[in-house]
Amino acid sequence: MEIFISLIIGGLVVLAISTYVKHLKNKKRVSSQSIILLDKIKKVCKFITVEGDFAEIYHYEDVKERFLKLVSSRKKALVVINAKAHVGFDFNKISLEANQNTKTVIIKSFPQPEILSIETNLNYYDKKDGYFNKFEAADLTALNEEAKQHILKKVPESGLYNVAKQEALESLQLIENIVETIGWTLDYQSLTIHSEEQPKLTK
Repeated sequence: MEIFISLIIGGLVVLAISTYVKHLKNKKRVSSQSIILLDKIKKVCKFITVEGDFAEIYHYEDVKERFLKLVSSRKKALVVINAKAHVGFDFNKISLEANQNTKTVIIKSFPQPEILSIETNLNYYDKKDGYFNKFEAADLTALNEEAKQHILKKVPESGLYNVAKQEALESLQLIENIVETIGWTLDYQSLTIHSEEQPKLTK
């Protein structure tokens, strides 16, 4: 009888240990799953939702003075800028939280749309060198950067940010698809939108 009771107790102990080990493994798997999932969302990085075409005329002029400002030399050019601006969302700026118990990814905050890239194509017309103030390679490089900054200032006036905001749902659906690939769900009920100033495009 004692042997039978010992076998039952031993069996229960083994079962308890086995259940506990299985629980730990499952918890570790879910924890690992959530980390991989959040990392996967962040790796999508930048998602373009709208692009805009710009055609601008830019007047460039540079004057150098010599001999106590008695003599000046002017170089100038008429620059036609054809540019394409891509506006969207940087997923690295999303605030995410994973609930391992419910297998839910919660989006706490979502960034404002921003300029993700600007492609410029410059055509020069009426380019004139000064006598001792001529166009050099460095001038053309600087002109290209000035043209990019010129377009950058034009984007807020174009309404691209507002269009991108309307397409924010498309961004959330992309994240939702990523989440659902491993059987999790996306919760953005408590979502807030950052209201900070639109960031400038970095070089």
